[in-house]
Amino acid sequence: MKIFDELDPLDPHGSVVTVGVYDGVHLGHQHTLRQVIADAASHGRRSVVATFDRHPAEVLRPESAPLMLCNLEQRLELFESLGIDVAAVIPFNKERSGESAETFIEEILVGQLGAGKIIVGDNFRFGHDRKGDVALLRREGERLGFDVEGVELDARDGDIVSSTRIRTLIRDGQVGAAADLLGRVHEVCGVVARGDGRGGTELGYPTANLLTQDGLAIPGVGIYAGWYRDEKIGSVPAAISVGRRPTFYDKAEPLIEAHLLDFDGDLYERTARVSFLDFLRDEERFDGVDALKAQMGLDVEGARDLCRSRSDLAPNKG
Repeated sequence: MKIFDELDPLDPHGSVVTVGVYDGVHLGHQHTLRQVIADAASHGRRSVVATFDRHPAEVLRPESAPLMLCNLEQRLELFESLGIDVAAVIPFNKERSGESAETFIEEILVGQLGAGKIIVGDNFRFGHDRKGDVALLRREGERLGFDVEGVELDARDGDIVSSTRIRTLIRDGQVGAAADLLGRVHEVCGVVARGDGRGGTELGYPTANLLTQDGLAIPGVGIYAGWYRDEKIGSVPAAISVGRRPTFYDKAEPLIEAHLLDFDGDLYERTARVSFLDFLRDEERFDGVDALKAQMGLDVEGARDLCRSRSDLAPNKG
């Protein structure tokens, strides 16, 4: 997949373009993206995604901006995995937020990305004050010479598949239900950092403590089954705690700790990803270390069984 360079505009009318944040690249998004890819292939055009470097709400209303289901690197990886030809990452800032929908269409979608057709969800809104919609795209298409298709939104279990719906599931610890809507397990990126060292020396279950960037959707406090992966060791089943460690601390910020099953090695400072297959139990305070260790043993076996039974959902290695 090519990353678009604004210094090298694409040839006129040679692209089927879709535009949006596409946070999570969930099944609803994939439905639209596959239509873009199929339409482009059938008409000898390139498939193009125009996305933004951040969620517009981070600029327009930062105090209530949503937590992101994936970072930009993950979004681009997912676009490429679907077969998108070109991704254009558009900086979103105060200046962009004041741009009219008509200007965005003419200068970016047509002028730079060479749109011969634009495909978006039928509820898509864009431009200053969100005045742009499918109807406006069609009017501009008549003026500028491109076709428009509004895609009916994908629904599962009686409700629209949306990033907002998935964020709520993840917040509530329902990572299995979130995976059903994402089409894959939810995964967060970060760097393995040193913790207090208690997991290995005192408890016998060493953990990789993942420090993530602010603004990512982290599952609610609890114990989970899932996988850890990095470029060196690939994907490894793990028992994962998202918790405040109440047996040892009265107050602490939630920390992601992954105990890798059947692994012994140094992971510090590695860029890594932790994915969440299913919820095992709530976090709880134990009377002592022995009781905690006994429960951790059960958690490990529970994670092992779940990861083995759903190995088809294990993230790609590396």
